[in-house]
Amino acid sequence: MHSRKILSLVFAAPIAVLLAIASAGETAPKVAPAAAPAAPAAPAGVPLTAEDVNAWLDGYLPYALESGDIAGAVVAVVKDGEIVTERGYGYSDVEKKAPVDPKLTLFRPGSVSKLVTWTAVMQQVEAGKIELDADVNQYLDFRIPPFDGKPVTMRNLMQHTAGFEEQLKGLISENPKSPGYDALLKAWVPTRIFPAGTTPAYSNYGASVAGYVVERVSGEKFDDYLDKHIFAPLDMQHSTFRQPLPKNLEPLMSKGYPAASQPAKPFEIVGPAPAGSMSSPAEDMAHFMIAHLNDGDYHGSRILSAETAEKMHNSPLTLLPPLNRMELGFFETNINGREVIAHLGDTNWFHTSLHLFLAEKTGFYVSFNSPGKDGAAGGLRGALFQDFADRYFPATRPVAGVDAKAAKEHAALMAGNWEVSRGSKSNFFAAVGFIGQTKVGVNEKGELVVPFPGLNGKPRNWVEIAPFVWLDDSGHDRLAAKVVDGRPLRFSFDMLSPFMVFDRVPWYQNGAWLVPLFYLSLGVLALTALFWPVTAIVRRRFKSPLALEPKAFRAYRWSKIAAVAIVAAVALWAYMIVSMLTDLNKLSGSADGLVWLTEFVAAIAFLGGLVLTVWNMTKVWTGKRRWPAKVWSVLLVLSAFTVVWIGFVFKLIHFGTNY
Repeated sequence: MHSRKILSLVFAAPIAVLLAIASAGETAPKVAPAAAPAAPAAPAGVPLTAEDVNAWLDGYLPYALESGDIAGAVVAVVKDGEIVTERGYGYSDVEKKAPVDPKLTLFRPGSVSKLVTWTAVMQQVEAGKIELDADVNQYLDFRIPPFDGKPVTMRNLMQHTAGFEEQLKGLISENPKSPGYDALLKAWVPTRIFPAGTTPAYSNYGASVAGYVVERVSGEKFDDYLDKHIFAPLDMQHSTFRQPLPKNLEPLMSKGYPAASQPAKPFEIVGPAPAGSMSSPAEDMAHFMIAHLNDGDYHGSRILSAETAEKMHNSPLTLLPPLNRMELGFFETNINGREVIAHLGDTNWFHTSLHLFLAEKTGFYVSFNSPGKDGAAGGLRGALFQDFADRYFPATRPVAGVDAKAAKEHAALMAGNWEVSRGSKSNFFAAVGFIGQTKVGVNEKGELVVPFPGLNGKPRNWVEIAPFVWLDDSGHDRLAAKVVDGRPLRFSFDMLSPFMVFDRVPWYQNGAWLVPLFYLSLGVLALTALFWPVTAIVRRRFKSPLALEPKAFRAYRWSKIAAVAIVAAVALWAYMIVSMLTDLNKLSGSADGLVWLTEFVAAIAFLGGLVLTVWNMTKVWTGKRRWPAKVWSVLLVLSAFTVVWIGFVFKLIHFGTNY
């Protein structure tokens, strides 16, 4: 589950070639990734044996952990219903030098936990207790309001197209007495900002709702249900969603670290538990992969019928072809012409990926217990998956299919500011969307430039292989745009496209002009505040008082107070938002007092400041002030108005503690 790096887009992923264009919102039948245009025969892969995989991993991961300052890792590989290998690297406890044991050491797979929740949902679908396309309100004891006349369905939840904005409050903490996930669900229903089924917007809240539906329709507590209906039949003896851990599992838990060179952190409590609270060793995750690769059967113990498993694995939602799509809970990470379904997961300290090569009956799982230096684990898990695929299931690369002139024109059309679909709109965290807009441009050669660097931290070279479809020249990632009337309106790339897309920013929110104007306005306000005491001291020193009539003088003084107040309120908002995003423990009710204070101060400062600067401007222009004072009074009003504009648009002028 995405926590500290909620806005971080560090995934890298697969290739294929353009699929037939499908209308937005249509659930298309699955189409296997198309072969590249005429090209040499695909290279032969290395035989997938325990001996070779172990040698490859042993030569790969120890150095990667050391150079990335990552404490430990686990890997499991399965094929044809059996575990090929399971390996542990580094330490589960750095201080005690306790090695990682893939059979017993518990890692936190974060949002990979959702696959267990979605499996439980499909069990209830199979039992006839949940309908995928029914209004989920019929299963709940609280209400999710309709949006654009449409309810939320279980299919929407499983495909992250319910249209919810981001919910951050209660996401993750170190407090074992945090509210249960059901209390969080009912405390606030995130605003729906997209019509159902139209826009992928990753939602932990939606997965948590699904877990609650399982609890409601089954009549069993969610944790008890998983123990009985998934963990027991799959012989996942050391897996649990319970928080804190049961006493018998506590000694097996790996510690989590920001980096191997830093102290360990406490056990994390995931608020929306069905979305990411699992703790599990690699061997148990291998059992889970085997069951899904074998159509719901694990060595004679069945958790899903073959028909239900097929539905779960093969119900794609095509919204932005030819990129990867959401299935029912799983999402595609197709690579080298292979059909692969997967999930990634993140807590603050653990970073995980699970990939199932369906036709090859092969599963690959890796998890790290620290993000490491500069978030190394995020890029490493993607590179490890791609390198695994290239070693054992290689293919030839697609060739460029767009002439140079058209390629430059298409890249130029992509330029501008874009916003990601996963984010907050109805509360003050909308401000993150102001400073975090994605700027796409072109370089001096006319090539596409997107601010998602490669594993080496440098810009990636995107080659257009089909109209408005680009391939990372040194990797497998594709980027594609939806074009309407000759203009790109939406884009994404493979490892995000199933659950997040980028849309054009409306003009009134566009940081291309708002950000520089905002900084300029802050500069004017700050200089006004700074020079107020300076000019007063200078006048006093040279006995040259400001010759103003009383009302004009009061307006002058209050305009300076307004400038100080506006700058202070902006600083207070910046401090609060940054502190909450860097310490997710603050994303709880404990910060409500600070939130209310900041909202009150900002509303008074922004709105009152604008009124006071307008008052001052009228006095300046109706008096006998010189032109510098008149010009500055106008700049001051425009600056205050800019801050008010941003305050309303990005909800910094807003009251409430739901976010």
